[in-house]
Amino acid sequence: MIAAVGGNNSALAAKAATATIPIVFTSGADPIKVGLVTSLNQPGGHVTGVSWFGAELGPKRLGLLAELVPHIALAVLLVNPNSPETAGQPETVRQAAGALGWRLQVIQVGSENEIDTAFADAKRQQADAVVVGADPFLISRREQIVMQASRHAIPTIYPDREYVTAGGLISYGNSIQDSYRRAGVQTGRILRGAKPGDLPVDRSTKFELVINLSSVKALGLTIPDKLLVAADEVIE
Repeated sequence: MIAAVGGNNSALAAKAATATIPIVFTSGADPIKVGLVTSLNQPGGHVTGVSWFGAELGPKRLGLLAELVPHIALAVLLVNPNSPETAGQPETVRQAAGALGWRLQVIQVGSENEIDTAFADAKRQQADAVVVGADPFLISRREQIVMQASRHAIPTIYPDREYVTAGGLISYGNSIQDSYRRAGVQTGRILRGAKPGDLPVDRSTKFELVINLSSVKALGLTIPDKLLVAADEVIE
């Protein structure tokens, strides 16, 4: 039994390594497009899991950012070109930015040095905000990303609450804890005799809006009451 909770790359590696051992994945990408399963309702084979389709939340993040940061003209989207979860994110966010009347610059960041360079470039271009894409590598570098956002004083929205607990401004995304809990339920069913191929891919439906008040104040922003009421967690 393999529980691949580290993202698509670990799940794909596990699938390539065995055709018989049951695999339960957690994924922010479309598991069909990245090749984990052939169907969500009937995965078949030895793989199933939980997906939160991270690319689909990009427009919601832009809407929240627009409420918090007035008069955005140029936003920067950071994506990891080496991750399957990047697929679909730039185009989805670009369309949402266009609907808001924003220009969007997509910057690829696949290494620690590129993260530093990306924020320096965003500042040089006088970007009004940064959107961090959903990706395991980026969340693993959350402290570096939050530090760069603070250093350059650029309002930044993140896909996971872990960024905000590290000092980031605001996040909106699926609850990773809920996704892991759902993967645990899938694992338990398999251990009790269910076949992975018969278990539909679960979809995480718990979303979290988290705001860091200290970061809000440091940037000189004012939180609309509507946003405060909607927040699932406000960090002082």
